[in-house]
Amino acid sequence: MPASRWPSRLWLVRHGQSAGNIARDAADASGAERVALTGRDVDVPLSPLGEEQARGLGRWFAAADERPAVLLVSPYLRAQRTAELFRDAGGCAADLPLRLDERLREREFGVLDGLTRAGIAAHHPDQAAFRTQLGKFYHRPPGGESWCDVILRLRALLDTVALHHGGKPVMIVAHQVVVLCLRYVIEGLSEAEILTIDKAGDVANCSITEYAVDPRAPGDGGLTLIRYNAVEAVEASAAPVTVAPDVPVTTRG
Repeated sequence: MPASRWPSRLWLVRHGQSAGNIARDAADASGAERVALTGRDVDVPLSPLGEEQARGLGRWFAAADERPAVLLVSPYLRAQRTAELFRDAGGCAADLPLRLDERLREREFGVLDGLTRAGIAAHHPDQAAFRTQLGKFYHRPPGGESWCDVILRLRALLDTVALHHGGKPVMIVAHQVVVLCLRYVIEGLSEAEILTIDKAGDVANCSITEYAVDPRAPGDGGLTLIRYNAVEAVEASAAPVTVAPDVPVTTRG
């Protein structure tokens, strides 16, 4: 992809802390087999702290030299609300529309939906064994997705970005696995490289991963990583920095 087709600047943002993040932490701490949430994962809201993180992100961008001119957002409620609060706090133009794109949705876990690791071992020991054998990159639970499946839809998303938003500053608001898989695609990483990055630490809520066009950069796109998982915006807001581990529970975003 020619450098001119890339966004001039690309920010990848994970949504703020959600009610699902809190429920998952409580389930893990108690050894429960299921996360105590009802309803669809798509409808899980932000926590009050997550809302403050999103506002802090917006205030931080309001004072920055460059703000996004395009907002591409996962249709999940927690991502939509993060983008709305970011916009309301001055992170971009007040009339900038949210462009919802289902290709940015959370990874789907199928039959493992809502289960903790203890729950998977108890109810689907065969899937626990398959995941150990195949690894998280290739393991696809029945009715769910592997990381490769997520990557496939994100390759199509980046083609859309190149077609419609080349040369513009673009922000994507989505989920932890989406941020990691976009890094895999944009930087041309290997399975081992992206899993090493994942193992080093979780993607923080409302953290910023930023790319800028560099015509001198090797590869086919000219996008160079400026920073990954940066939490300055959240820290500046005085809101606590929060993370959630990458476990096969759909209420973890």
